Amino acid sequence: MSDIAGFPTKVDISLTVNGERVEARVDVARHLVDFLRLDLGLSGSHAGCEHGVCGACTLQVNGEVVRGCLTLAAQLDGAEVWTVEGLTDTGSLADLQAAFVSRNALQCGFCTPGMLFAAADVLASGKVPSRAEIREHISGNYCRCTGYEAVVDAIETVARSRAGGGEASA
Repeated sequence: MSDIAGFPTKVDISLTVNGERVEARVDVARHLVDFLRLDLGLSGSHAGCEHGVCGACTLQVNGEVVRGCLTLAAQLDGAEVWTVEGLTDTGSLADLQAAFVSRNALQCGFCTPGMLFAAADVLASGKVPSRAEIREHISGNYCRCTGYEAVVDAIETVARSRAGGGEASA
């Protein structure tokens, strides 16, 4: 595409996605979640509300949890991006994923990738958060299936297990 009024409509970016170098020419208005899904075939993150409210598009960029529908791919030249596929491959989400399965915290699965990122973020401190702290931390991720209790149970279970305290009470 040609420039419009002197502004480019496409830019070249080079970034690392799930540990692999990616170079691409992207439309300046292409959101990260769309770039990952449509251009790279990484469909784990979902486009939900497209307003940053539901959390279905949650990803990790340079170690920070971000909304993929609010982040432009063109902003990410030089960035390190992790998707749920990449973190699954590393095994870093294995205990959370197992707890989500055993606690039935994933039902339809649409919100699950975003919930896993929110859960990993709240657990990153290494402390065992209270159930209220867990609820607060995942409050930006909508789920229409679980009623959240199973999600909180799963996160609490992993927090206690990582802290050496075994299973949490249900």
